[in-house]
Amino acid sequence: MRIAYFDCLSGISGDMTLGALIDSGADLEAINAAIGSLGLPDCRLVTREVKKHGFRATQVTVEYKPEHTHRHLSHILRMIEGSSLGDRQKDLAGRVFRRLAEAEAHVHGTTIEKVHFHEVGAADSIADIVGCAVALDLLGVERVAASAVPTGCGQIKIAHGVCSVPAPATAELLKGIPLAESTIAKELTTPTGAAILAALADSFGPAPAMTIQRIGYGAGQRDLDEQPNILRILVGQAEAAQTESSVWVLETNLDDLPGEQIGYCTERLWEAGVLDVYTTAIQMKKSRPAVKLTVLCQAGQIAAAEAILFRETTTLGIRRWPVERHVLRRAAHRVETPLGAIDGKIGWLDDGTVRFSPEFESCRQVAERQGIPLGDVFEAARRAFQPERIAPSA
Repeated sequence: MRIAYFDCLSGISGDMTLGALIDSGADLEAINAAIGSLGLPDCRLVTREVKKHGFRATQVTVEYKPEHTHRHLSHILRMIEGSSLGDRQKDLAGRVFRRLAEAEAHVHGTTIEKVHFHEVGAADSIADIVGCAVALDLLGVERVAASAVPTGCGQIKIAHGVCSVPAPATAELLKGIPLAESTIAKELTTPTGAAILAALADSFGPAPAMTIQRIGYGAGQRDLDEQPNILRILVGQAEAAQTESSVWVLETNLDDLPGEQIGYCTERLWEAGVLDVYTTAIQMKKSRPAVKLTVLCQAGQIAAAEAILFRETTTLGIRRWPVERHVLRRAAHRVETPLGAIDGKIGWLDDGTVRFSPEFESCRQVAERQGIPLGDVFEAARRAFQPERIAPSA
């Protein structure tokens, strides 16, 4: 499996990601051709080699005619759908913009349909995101992993006024993603960069087991006094052991806590981005009925998960241990049904068989909007899935 590891020492932005992918070998001419089909006036990428604290890197600049327009998600998705991008490229770009819309909608208390993209709806940001989607596809990247992410600190000015770093949408996008400490008083991670990670990366931490084939360096626009403002991307082949992953189990027994508080605690754990949370009915000493609360999480999530358990429950201790799990190669997938688009995941079995699992939340929204049973939506999604159109697993 081809994998790209994002080493975010100085954060991440759209242009840094695009620069690193082009530096890794993604064809600039092909990316510009794809961007040119979006209908943005005279929009194209220009690259140059720069030095950041003595290290060479590729810096990308988007040239375009000035605009005075703010776009909705639907406008951008129509541009992508009507372009010359391949199906996988459209899917990758659409996923990033949808994650951005979800974050903006949550921050501003509206719906994704009504979200007004400001900076991210400009031609340069659209070119960055679409360019990254095309570049990842051109490089044959099937999986994205990343390091912990520094956001910087201090304050910045955005369309809605002055706010703290990370900006509200950036912080929303980074929920569940481990952050790296940084005292640099600048915005190191932008909403675009955070959206790329939130939509496309499926693991965070040290570099995974892989054979490195290419290394790309993408430069940010500003210079930092403390360190090189560079995003490094390692592209290579994942080792066979990549099908095995280490996670952590956190567990505690509760015999003196109302069910409402246990339910509230599990909601906070889900919001923290853990992999799984579940309860088991048990019996403790003196035949007292109790609940065993179990959390499955990445190593970087242990501290946050345990803080929630101690804060929201009466427990005085938490058991924890690492476990190995065998996971199928999987990817996000969207199907079109007579009821509307439904998101889900596809997974490849060892014999190459591909299967599709609709996402509950996507099905729930369709069921409520159409006023039909949830089971009918799940069935429509499964019928719409076309396994013959899915590329075989690498």
